[in-house]
Amino acid sequence: MKKAGGSVETVHIAHHLASSDNFQSLFQEGMSLVEETAMYLDGEGREEAKQLPRPASLAYATESMRLTTRLMQLASWLLLQRAVNEGEMSREQAGSDKNKVRLDKLSSATGGPTWDELPATLRDLVERSTRLQERVVHLDRMLYRKEEVEISEEANNDNPVASQINQLHAAFGKLA
Repeated sequence: MKKAGGSVETVHIAHHLASSDNFQSLFQEGMSLVEETAMYLDGEGREEAKQLPRPASLAYATESMRLTTRLMQLASWLLLQRAVNEGEMSREQAGSDKNKVRLDKLSSATGGPTWDELPATLRDLVERSTRLQERVVHLDRMLYRKEEVEISEEANNDNPVASQINQLHAAFGKLA
């Protein structure tokens, strides 16, 4: 987009996406998943775990800890981003605080030897949390990868339409 003086003004799609209804939806999904998981692990999941053979019981304990850790990290990120959206903290403050949140280091052993022995509800929660993690990691990279964005913007200054198309592709290419 060109300003009056001929300079280029870039529309940061990630920032609009992060403060849109889409983010609110993502936030609600994340917080609901945290609540649903806590209720499952404290109730039905505890009972299901008692019925598992020893190897599956160990896998259950491992996966439930990974799941809880993943969801707490995701909830922390979502709460930080909501604070930015609501003006309670600056993007720079959130960027500093979010460095304590580990989003991309959280894995699960889906498909491992005991995966199929785990209760279906636990497997579903793990898979849903992993998909949520992928979406949050993608949004996080779009919002906080300043160096990459600046380089990309410099390269596309001659063609602002190409820049916007690239940003749209980055924003929605992996979220589908």
